Amino acid sequence: MTLAAVAADVSCTALLVLAPDGRCLWSNVAAGRLGVRPDELPLARVEPGGPAVEVPWPAAEQATRWLQVCCHGVDSDGEPLRVYEVRDVSAERRERERGRNHRWRLARIEQLAKVGTWEWHVATGEVVWSDVLLQMFGLPPGTTLDYPSYRQLVHPDDIGLIERTLESALATASPFAYTHRMYLPDRATIRVFECYGEVVTDATGAPERVLGTAHDITAMRRAQDELTRLAERDPLTDLPNRRALLARLDDLLASGDGRSGALLLIDIDNFKDINDVHGHAVGDDVLRVLARLLVRHLPAGTLLGRLGGDEFAVVLPEATAGGALAVAEGLCNAVIRSPVPLVDAGLRVTLSIGAASLAPGDTRDVALAHADLALYEAKNAGRNRARLYLPEQYRHAVQRVNVVARVRNALDERRMRLDAQPIIDLLTGEVVSHELLIRLRDGREPELAPGDFLPTVERDDLIRELDRWVVATATAALADPAAAAAGTRFDVNISARSLESPGFGDWVVGRLRAAGVEARRLGLEVTETAAITNVAAVRNLAGTLRDAGCRLSLDDFGAGFGSFAYLKHLPFSTVKIAGDFVRQADRGGADPVLIDAVVRAAHGLGMRTVAESVDRDALVPALRRLGVDAGQGYHLGRPVPLDVLLNREPDDRPAVVDGASRHPDC
Repeated sequence: MTLAAVAADVSCTALLVLAPDGRCLWSNVAAGRLGVRPDELPLARVEPGGPAVEVPWPAAEQATRWLQVCCHGVDSDGEPLRVYEVRDVSAERRERERGRNHRWRLARIEQLAKVGTWEWHVATGEVVWSDVLLQMFGLPPGTTLDYPSYRQLVHPDDIGLIERTLESALATASPFAYTHRMYLPDRATIRVFECYGEVVTDATGAPERVLGTAHDITAMRRAQDELTRLAERDPLTDLPNRRALLARLDDLLASGDGRSGALLLIDIDNFKDINDVHGHAVGDDVLRVLARLLVRHLPAGTLLGRLGGDEFAVVLPEATAGGALAVAEGLCNAVIRSPVPLVDAGLRVTLSIGAASLAPGDTRDVALAHADLALYEAKNAGRNRARLYLPEQYRHAVQRVNVVARVRNALDERRMRLDAQPIIDLLTGEVVSHELLIRLRDGREPELAPGDFLPTVERDDLIRELDRWVVATATAALADPAAAAAGTRFDVNISARSLESPGFGDWVVGRLRAAGVEARRLGLEVTETAAITNVAAVRNLAGTLRDAGCRLSLDDFGAGFGSFAYLKHLPFSTVKIAGDFVRQADRGGADPVLIDAVVRAAHGLGMRTVAESVDRDALVPALRRLGVDAGQGYHLGRPVPLDVLLNREPDDRPAVVDGASRHPDC
């Protein structure tokens, strides 16, 4: 046996030599092991020198084998022969199939997850991109993309970030992540990719390959940007909201660069009346129109935002105190010159503005407090104006806080008292009722008269509690057996805040019923100013009290002499004429004429009249001639403690009050 024949027999490749007529002239041992017969092979499909052909071949175990057949043409003594090589490639084919399935699954997973992959061979600099990632880049699958070409597509501002991150990862062989923007080939569309990767090292620890993923988060980033915008914008006016505005203020205060700055707080005057009279839709229109108007009249570089409700604020970088006040006054003037257009007319709106300069070391809360104090001064001065924060405003605020705290303590410690002043019928001289006047008797110095603490308390929520304490105390006094037997009647004052408090009228009626007191024995007094500015609230309260049988008086009528038109719309039982008109009623002039007009109007609408501040004997006949029904004042009767009126010892037990409260005037 020749050496070639021995080699052929030990080979794992089947060899067959066929004559031109198809006869098998020779085969090796491997051919026998394969169990291959020449007449069963698809030899016609295989050409000499052509590509190998893989054909399925049934196996004994019923599993299909794959044979690879190739042909070589040889010449033996002038006779053309064909030598066929046959190999079992079943294992190779299965391995290739597994590889193809793996790549297919990986591509499908990338498509489903919208994540592409890439591999960087550090030694050669070659970068291999997955087809899915190339498609994300806007390129056809299989595109050759080297790093310089890729770098040209990356947003210029993000190139440095990518290269620094990769450089650090190679130096430390640690995982990495970055987010970058990238232009598509049209150079107009921008996509955002979130990338993660790791460095693969060789046996020596040197970087060999870098594997990475890229996730297209463009839609997510747009959604995040929109959420951020919504989180920092006011939906009604599209101005920066409170959060964004205060963040800008914090940044300005934290800069510490010595630059000056200022803060403006803007409040729409009587905005509640706009909502009550014209409706909330008009109120929203006012806010939107003012937002656009204010922006147009602010210097460049400032930030206008909405704090909430009808309050706006302006951050003025580098503005001096005088400059901030000038800007604020300019805004007031611009708004009053520009009526807000309505369907049938223009609505004139005014602003009150507080300005405060920002000093080194100020915090956000300090800046807001200073501007708020200045705003308080602007409103207290008559509205439609701007005021600059001054240190004495802080001292005044401290005094107000101290007054409120003192009243609160007196209420908690049962040191508030009521005095009763008679209201006298001017024809018969009989007492028709008593007005209850609140007094602070806490034994502390200095003593505070009602005029010293009520205006301050009326600007605080404590006034609601104080009002309800007065009503509860009056109701308990009316339930006293002696007072009930005498038919005693009381009138108490309520503040504008209680007037606006939902359910206050029902609460009053409920207290009377619980105490078993006839509703007609209690009257509530509302000042003219409160009535004019809270018409809807007065109407609701009047309806509740009238249905129950309570009386409702319009107090201080004539203080502004603008409420005649409201009398026909508001069902008061009594009109109390302000003392400014009563004091000189016996001496001619305009006062008697005005009193006469009030009396005629009130009587014509079925209302009684009471003259306040009757402090001289001569006033009684003069008022009687003018038709005034009743009067009260020092001449007719001085206030006495309620306990004295009821002929009882002072009671330190508080009247039980639930909820918020209001207060009576002195």
